[in-house]
Amino acid sequence: MTDSPRSGGSRTDFRPETRIVHAGHDPRDHHGAVNPPVYHASTITFPTVADLKRSYARRFDDVYYGRYGTPTTQALDAAVAELEGGRWCVSVGSGMAAVSVVLMALLKAGDHLLMVDSVYWPTRHFCDTLLAGMGVRTTYYDPLIGAGIADLIEPETRLVFTESPGSLTFETQDVRAIAEAAHAAGALVALDNTWATPILFRPFDNGVDLSIQAATKYIVGHSDAMLGTVTMTDRALFERVKLVAGQVGHAVGADEAYLGLRGLRTLSARLRQQGPAGLEVARWLQGRPEVARVLHPGLPDDPGHGLWRRDFAGVCGLFGVLLTPGPTAEAVAAMLDGMRLFRMGFSWGGYESLILDTTRSITRTATPWTHDGPSLRLHVGLEDPADLIADLEAGFARLTGADG
Repeated sequence: MTDSPRSGGSRTDFRPETRIVHAGHDPRDHHGAVNPPVYHASTITFPTVADLKRSYARRFDDVYYGRYGTPTTQALDAAVAELEGGRWCVSVGSGMAAVSVVLMALLKAGDHLLMVDSVYWPTRHFCDTLLAGMGVRTTYYDPLIGAGIADLIEPETRLVFTESPGSLTFETQDVRAIAEAAHAAGALVALDNTWATPILFRPFDNGVDLSIQAATKYIVGHSDAMLGTVTMTDRALFERVKLVAGQVGHAVGADEAYLGLRGLRTLSARLRQQGPAGLEVARWLQGRPEVARVLHPGLPDDPGHGLWRRDFAGVCGLFGVLLTPGPTAEAVAAMLDGMRLFRMGFSWGGYESLILDTTRSITRTATPWTHDGPSLRLHVGLEDPADLIADLEAGFARLTGADG
């Protein structure tokens, strides 16, 4: 929960599917309206000098200036914080903004960062360029390292960054073991929790200090808004992140915040369809001769399946596919160019199914990437799985026909 007066009170006795409908607002605050109003506001006025000073003193919690939030963004922050099991949340303009704000708020020149090797590529690029220019050293580590992370922690290590499952290759991390080792050495732990959303993985129950969401994905859920969030349980961390977000000029538009709230209300319902549908498609792909391996922690033969069963409440619709070596780039293009339902796009989490050629996108520096064949990333949307499977089947026919 947040301290926002618009949080609607604690609902920890309700299950997540119930809380997701009611978190972050109270209709009694808005003349009985079910949804919080959309406040388009930059300037906030005050009747007296004393009121202005009082609001400035409470600028981390109050409506003070549009860059620091409005009642609409406060409602979103309160809802996400409650659902992730946190206490405070800071919303920003994208998932990458959420990542960069966390890194800038917690690290300074001379500090050391441990970054998972399977991280979202723009995060890696940020570390290798802007963060390096600030004098912060980054060491990439094997996503499967678990408690062995202790051997990489240095006196200057301030933060261990996790992402589970990992981008493109979907390794499941032992976040709990990593957090125990990091905290024993005095380091904080951040998690990019976008794959699991606020309801499939409980970050703070597993030792995470800051949970990041690219809310553009499943929270918005309709591919029509850019949004990111950072959730915390520690007040001092919240103020550090909130301050930096304001200092670098992050401000969430009222319409984007509203779209995030709108999408959040149906998140559990969408996941209940997209998660099982994704597993159905993944199982079908396992039986295809063109497929070497399906990268999905929900599959029993996945190396991370045990950790997934221990720590997660379900699956989303995003996973990877390794094709058997042999097809040319032209054959892969023939497969993808003719898809009728799977569209090509760099985002995911919406209601539509997506497919992306990731063959040249997987970057590793701590551990080698040894697969020689093409690779794909699939996001299963709300379409009927049978139709998606038929689309893929026709695509495989084009793949093999192009090389035949």
